Amino acid sequence: MSQKQAANERPSLAMEGRDWDELKESMLDMGGKDVDWRGGKAAVYVFHSGDEVMRVAHEAYGLFIAENGLGPAAFPSLKRMESEVVNMALSLQQAPTAAAGSMTSGGSESILLAIKACRDYCATHQPVPGVPEIVMPYSAHPAFDKGAHLMGLRVVRVPCAGDFKADVQAMDNAVTDNTIMLVGSAPCFPYGLIDPIDQLSALAQRQQLWLHVDACVGGYLNPFIRAISDEVIEAYDFSLPGVSSMSLDLHKYGYAAKGASTVLYRDKSMRDAQIFEFKDWPCGTMYTPTLAGTRPGGAIAAAWAVLNYLGQSGYQARARQINQARRLLIEGCNDLDLNVFGAPKLSIVGFGSESEDILAVGEGLYADGWFSSRLQDPDGIQYMISPEHHRTMPDYLEVVARHLSDVRAGRRQRRQQQVSYS
Repeated sequence: MSQKQAANERPSLAMEGRDWDELKESMLDMGGKDVDWRGGKAAVYVFHSGDEVMRVAHEAYGLFIAENGLGPAAFPSLKRMESEVVNMALSLQQAPTAAAGSMTSGGSESILLAIKACRDYCATHQPVPGVPEIVMPYSAHPAFDKGAHLMGLRVVRVPCAGDFKADVQAMDNAVTDNTIMLVGSAPCFPYGLIDPIDQLSALAQRQQLWLHVDACVGGYLNPFIRAISDEVIEAYDFSLPGVSSMSLDLHKYGYAAKGASTVLYRDKSMRDAQIFEFKDWPCGTMYTPTLAGTRPGGAIAAAWAVLNYLGQSGYQARARQINQARRLLIEGCNDLDLNVFGAPKLSIVGFGSESEDILAVGEGLYADGWFSSRLQDPDGIQYMISPEHHRTMPDYLEVVARHLSDVRAGRRQRRQQQVSYS
């Protein structure tokens, strides 16, 4: 096909608009090819906590769909809601009185802002002789690499310990005169394990470094799992004196509409280092606390509404459902002689096999409409549990058992040689 022919087939905006009912039907038809997350088949991307919560988020978003978080003077309602959301987050993470934070569009923006704040804060208070460095475990999220790439920093990834958690001694050994930030996860995305944040906190204090805790997954889940579980959930938040900043996503286990996250700092002076302010142009001062200029009012409103709708009792009820599903999944993996990576206590379970091609099992799951992330080093399947999965976990385990049996019998082999994460 020539470039001219390809250009001629490019969709263009029609001269006349189309009827909404017709458009809605077309959109629903397109969505029919998506993963069936309502049926519990999505173990990533969607955090389904019940239709009533989704209704609250949907209606709250609609009420403020046109409002803009860029203009707090014009929309004091959004300013108030954002302030209350941030303060609820600070309270959940046991932050000191001087702490501060912001709402963002998602975990990546929260992490980028923490990196930016750390870089600028250290440039003023604790400059380094060369390129600033971030030391973090192999399991840390790639958003840190993205932020370092954008801001001219260097990332040093350190292999995890045998329990799949951060190797604190190895991270200590990797610290140089140029290190400004340490990273720990609570939990890490691949395995759902909380790094030894207490030891990283002590290391950060001893080396006088900024410690960021990536709690994008666990920030709005860990406190409620801790409240209902009979297992000990490790310390990870501002109760540890070496923790400087945290990222936690509202649109994950906060069950808010996408995209909504929070970035928190131990002290307001640290938060102030994330702010951008510019005056040398015709409209005067441009002040943006986050990367975005315009910020959707609907995302702020939906987060505020869901937090207030659920309260601690609502979040604890959903934590119980997640805990139930996690135990079913781990028991099922044990029954099938599959290896669970580490000892996950929260909502993510990674599992694999020493004898069988687990990624071939993953391909079978995908072919049957079950969508989850895959792991490498070692190969595995990652399952991120939502509250509604307590209903569908037995069905999932039956499908895993069937495809595992096919792999063991030689009836299924992996077709793809590369692991896909998107």
